[in-house]
Parts: sequence; structure tokens; C-alpha cells
Amino acid sequence: MPVQIPDDSDFSSFKEECVSSEGWISRYNKGGVTVWCRQEESKTVQKLKMRIVCKDVTAETLYDVLHDTSYRRKWDTNMIDTYDIGRLTANADVGYYSWKCPSPLKNRDFVTMRSWLPLGNDFLIINYSVKHPQHPPKKDYVRAVSLLTGYLIQSNGANCSTLYYLTQVDPKGSLPKWVVNRVSQFVAPKAMRKIYKASQKYPDWKRKHNPLLKPWTFPEQNSLPCIDASELTRQRADSLENIDESGLSEEKHSGDEET
Repeated sequence: MPVQIPDDSDFSSFKEECVSSEGWISRYNKGGVTVWCRQEESKTVQKLKMRIVCKDVTAETLYDVLHDTSYRRKWDTNMIDTYDIGRLTANADVGYYSWKCPSPLKNRDFVTMRSWLPLGNDFLIINYSVKHPQHPPKKDYVRAVSLLTGYLIQSNGANCSTLYYLTQVDPKGSLPKWVVNRVSQFVAPKAMRKIYKASQKYPDWKRKHNPLLKPWTFPEQNSLPCIDASELTRQRADSLENIDESGLSEEKHSGDEET
């Protein structure tokens, strides 16, 4: 399936799904963080939506934090590695991301096409998985598939914003029920709070680290090699190996306590 760079209608429909309550079941609502889930036809596909209100962070700062790969290495403790592969347009690129899964599950990785759009007082970033000929699945990881993942950032005034995170992922494996429960009750809320805390510290950090470098805002600063969309194809979930981890037992995780 050929790759299509999202257009305005794709961003609009993503925004609508973020703010809509129809069909979503609340799984967690505590300390300013809400997590919803949606029952999909396929039990392997998990669809989650999260929201956090950031009372002292601007929408522009959140947007920069979610783009800034250098800063991500400082705060994203679940990340194993991330790097940009190349750019498609002024507001679309391709990148790699791998992250630690709850033990004893195997770690997952993605190759995704990411696109972004400032829209009035809103900022949107969305991605989905693609196949790149020079970045095939790696031996020590399970190549997962992002069907649609992204962020909606809404400005709530001069120094306040709301962050939505919506993800629809096929983890390429039969996961035990405890994993799904743990993600909605612990992993997702903790991740949203981590982004919030990272955003509070970002302005000071950025002042000391290439303060004028923001290629996501100023495309003329982007030094990534150009990629032709014809080099890419949409990553189909059924073309990747499935693994069965449904029988694995939950291990104690010290990071489950709320922070």
C-alpha cells in the first residue's frame, strides 16, 4: 500500500476523535490525567486516549518538547533509541523509535512516518507505521505497527494548555490481560505526567542547547536527507511475525507507584 502524507482533512478527523467522548470508556481519572480505551473488533489492537491539563505550560512549549529528539533523551526513560531517517516534505519525516516493554515482554520498535500541523491555537502531530527498505525489523525487537498515533495540543490561554495523546497500535502479539490493564492504570498516566514535567523544564534547557534550532518550525533548518514517498510502503500488520506472550505472568514493577 503506498504512503500518503496526511492532508488537512486527516488532521481534522484526528482532532475530532481526540475531543469526542462517543464510544470511549473511561479507565482512569486522577490527578488531572484521564485515560480512555475503546473496544476494537480485533482483540490484538489496543486503542487508548489520554488527556492532561498543563496549567503552567504553553501549547508552543509542549509542541517543541514532543518534536525535540535531543531533549527526549533526557526525559523519556522508556525509550531505548530514536533517530530521524529522512524528510518527505517541510512538515513530514520518517523516524525510528524503540522502547522498553514491561518485563518479561520483548521490547518493541517502530518505523513511522510523522506529520505535523499548527492549526490556529492547536498543534497536531500524527504518525503511522511505514516500511523503509534500509530499516527492516531487528533481531532483538518485535516490530510493532502504529495504525494511527498522535498528539493534539490545545492552547487554553497565555500560559495553559491541554494535551491529548491518542494511540492505536498493533503490538504484534497476543498480550496477557494484565498488560492492557497495567498500561491504562500505570504506564499511560505516568507517561503523560512525565511529558508535563519535561515541558516545565524545557525552556531553561533549550536556552542552553541550540535555542534557535527548531526545524519543525523553521523547515530551512532541516538537514535530514530527502526521501521520496515512493521508497516507502504502508506497514501492514499481517506481514510481520506474531508472537504469543499471552501466557507470561506479571512481574513486580517498582515504577508502578504513582508519581
